[in-house]
Amino acid sequence: MKQILTLHENTKNKISNAEDLFKNIKKININYNQENFILICLNTKNKILKTDILFKGGLNACLIDLKTIFSNALINNSNALIIAHNHPSNSLNPSSEDKEIFKKIKDAGEILGIKVLDSIIFNKKEFYSLNDNENL
Repeated sequence: MKQILTLHENTKNKISNAEDLFKNIKKININYNQENFILICLNTKNKILKTDILFKGGLNACLIDLKTIFSNALINNSNALIIAHNHPSNSLNPSSEDKEIFKKIKDAGEILGIKVLDSIIFNKKEFYSLNDNENL
């Protein structure tokens, strides 16, 4: 799936593609000097239910806990979720760890019946969608 949804309507807080997501991410006040892991919970129409900064790390790493991700998704009655994190270096290139954790989260989501639609790497001006650019 190279696009989350086809764009049928311009509904507030509806995520139709990675660019819509990035516009919402830019509204979040984060410290760009450290890595921040953001969870975006979506309903069945891909409207944002809740956005949380779940984890904060250092300059080049952030510990991720799958139990915390999915307990938040379940508490918010999410049909789908998207994960996002910044790289303090401003590089948008995904690391092997970025790809590996995205695959683990997608696999866990399949078991729980929660779609994991994308993983976004971002800085203040640009983003990189793993779903759009990687074969994972």
